[in-house]
Amino acid sequence: MTNLTIALDEAIVRKARIRAIHEGTSVSAKVREFLADYAQETDRQQAAGQAFITAARRSKANSEGVRWSREDAYDRSYPDATGVPGAHA
Repeated sequence: MTNLTIALDEAIVRKARIRAIHEGTSVSAKVREFLADYAQETDRQQAAGQAFITAARRSKANSEGVRWSREDAYDRSYPDATGVPGAHA
């Protein structure tokens, strides 16, 4: 294990020690946990991205078939300020 020296605000360290004691751990353990998670975050993000790409490639969904025009997409009654669909204030 490697030792790491860092400069921190004294009040933050004091609060962190108190919280760690209440949680039955130490500030060093919490810093180790944080750094381990921090270091592996990129790996998790890359794995999630790869899983998404794999799922997209396996998907049977595609953009072929029915094409919607802009008019089709907006051809429905929306409530106006009165709350009544199709009504005009």
